[in-house]
Amino acid sequence: MSTPVDDPLARERSHLAASRSALRAMREDVEALDISDVTANWVNAEVLARQIEERIKALADLSETPLFFGRLDYLHAPGSEQAEGAEGERFYVGRRHVHDHDGDPMVVDWRAPVSQPFYRASKKDPMDIALRRRFGYTGGDLTAYEDEHLSDPAEAARTSKLLQQEIERPRVGPMRDIVATIQPEQDEIVRSGLSGTVCVQGGPGTGKTAVGLHRVAYLLYAHRERLARTGTLVIGPNRSFLHYIEQVLPALGELTVRQATVEDLVAHVEIKGTDDATAAVVKGDARMAEVLRRALYSHVTLPTEPVVVVRGSRRWRVPAHELEDIVRELLDRDIRYGAAREALPQRIAHAVLVQMERSGEAPDDRVQDAVARNSAVKAAVKAIWPPVDPAKLVLRLLSDAEFLAAHAEGILDADEQKAILWAKPARSVKSARWSTADAVLVDEATDLVQRTHSLGHVVLDEAQDLSPMQYRAVGRRCTTGSATVLGDLAQGTTPWATRSWEEALSHLGKPDAVIEELTAGFRVPTDVITYASRLLPHIAPGLTPVVSIRENPGHFEVRPVSGTADVVAACRESLRHEGSTGLIAADARVPELAEALKEAGLPYVGPGEETTRETRLTLVPASLAKGLEYDYVVLDEPGAVVDGEPDERTGLRRLYVALTRAVSGLTVTHAAPLPEQLG
Repeated sequence: MSTPVDDPLARERSHLAASRSALRAMREDVEALDISDVTANWVNAEVLARQIEERIKALADLSETPLFFGRLDYLHAPGSEQAEGAEGERFYVGRRHVHDHDGDPMVVDWRAPVSQPFYRASKKDPMDIALRRRFGYTGGDLTAYEDEHLSDPAEAARTSKLLQQEIERPRVGPMRDIVATIQPEQDEIVRSGLSGTVCVQGGPGTGKTAVGLHRVAYLLYAHRERLARTGTLVIGPNRSFLHYIEQVLPALGELTVRQATVEDLVAHVEIKGTDDATAAVVKGDARMAEVLRRALYSHVTLPTEPVVVVRGSRRWRVPAHELEDIVRELLDRDIRYGAAREALPQRIAHAVLVQMERSGEAPDDRVQDAVARNSAVKAAVKAIWPPVDPAKLVLRLLSDAEFLAAHAEGILDADEQKAILWAKPARSVKSARWSTADAVLVDEATDLVQRTHSLGHVVLDEAQDLSPMQYRAVGRRCTTGSATVLGDLAQGTTPWATRSWEEALSHLGKPDAVIEELTAGFRVPTDVITYASRLLPHIAPGLTPVVSIRENPGHFEVRPVSGTADVVAACRESLRHEGSTGLIAADARVPELAEALKEAGLPYVGPGEETTRETRLTLVPASLAKGLEYDYVVLDEPGAVVDGEPDERTGLRRLYVALTRAVSGLTVTHAAPLPEQLG
């Protein structure tokens, strides 16, 4: 059946159908590959089979995910001279590249240079674009389009209705990509180069997490071969958060990015205990790195006896002063403890070979290796530079007051030393009640012994809650690579929360990183962010408040209640709207609210669990709310959220986080007085 020439929507639907057919053909071509006679051995066959499997997954056609969301009509062919009368080209912009059987593009990847004007072009700078078309979808069906004639001076600039609808569209389930709504200031960060580290300060709803994830997707597109070798990693604050964001990259066709928490990175010991705030702050202080370094190198002993190597009928003697020179040289080189220990027997063997050559012999490398393995040399190395287990080193520091005092002198005062000493010293690594902060110390010690493997790029989200020692742990994973650091100083809710990005980036090992600030709010409605911003002068006086660009002001209400039944009623009201609802409460109040929801027959899930169209309510402890978002939020007892933290400032920051999780509406319920900072 032919498509009516005068029906643009029908033509676009036809192109969508043809593009889906072309994608299906691309997938079938890969599935039909026969590699039985291609590879020489089973190892190569396994690798190739895995690559083909990943390619097939990447070519999946997700029925409810639009294959393309925009169109660009160029005035001239991209890259050509803009000569008068030159014919332009048309490109459909989507989540992945799709070509027809001749290899001509049906859809171009949003990351391709030719797609950039979709995000950057404006009336002021049209970037040679005659027309930018946005598409509206219902499920997987193309139902609307909207045009901007960027090069037409007669057409005034206007706000895209489809763009607003996409930003404000209700959500159920995990986080979705923002590839159709990336704004120019976000796109600039997304497309910044691989070599540089970028730090993004962004208030609630500015899209910093999405920007970080799309930056990974862009870098994998632009530097795929390099990052395939070196690896990429996304680090989030907790498992609930990682579960929430885990579908964004696969939706963009990227399946190889690993996700982890900081705790996952430093899992050298089993976490069995917790620290009080004072101990955690000291253990997380960057000064602990020097304490550990001193403690480790205290095991090195300058030699006082010569080494005598017997080979056949000859005896070769390396005097103590020469051994001392070798040890001092290795110490001065400041290489890893383990690398220096491995180099020491070879240095001693070299000293023996020099003597052999002077006596007229002609030893080769095999002789040097044999001397390095000589029992006398091995005994000397063990005495001078003994092996050290990182976990046992930290165990001793935290258990032995004298050992800690000797290596913390001039670094930690007596009270700080007392704060981090275990009340009950552990007998072994296995029986010790390690805390999260202790595990970071073990990771630091491990790196002092042997260099940590570096990745090509690391994304660190909710970074404001990391301690200096945690920043160092992350920095070790990208010493030869780059990083994208995402966070909001106003949302720091740990006693060691980041005070400035400059200080944090120094601990990360990236002091030259570029700091960008996002202040346009795409997620949180105007009335909600305005109310939450009353807390900023008390929690982060220097930060610029987020300004919501949403046309829909959203629902906002502060509602006095008499008990949990009223809170449940507020949840029912929110669930009448389309989308998800989050009931956020102080951790201590969660059990009571859970019982009230159960008695009322209102089903709910916990953070990190999948919501469905039947179960759209999530009960969220305030301590786990960071990074999550819901269409509607009922916030129970703001005063209890503040009181649940060790100090008022941390409590107000926790409240700021809880207040800013809503996408469409917020209802604040309270029986107790509101914090005075909310006015």
